Amino acid sequence: MTLEIISAQEVVYRGEADIVTLPGELGSFTVLKNHASLISVLVPGKIKYLREGGEGNEIEIKGGLADVDNNVISVCIY
Repeated sequence: MTLEIISAQEVVYRGEADIVTLPGELGSFTVLKNHASLISVLVPGKIKYLREGGEGNEIEIKGGLADVDNNVISVCIY
């Protein structure tokens, strides 16, 4: 699936990811391929993403908004 992490200043990451964990307002949640559509407010924490068989990455955020739809995860952070 495609992961896009965007801030007001730059595109932080745009690429493929197999597992994405996001710090949601009601707790962390993980998104996998073919996940149901959703929109969530994000709170301070870490976005963690990885490709199967690859290395994982983390981005510290202060908050934001995540939109999951049709195997595309769009995340606006601040």
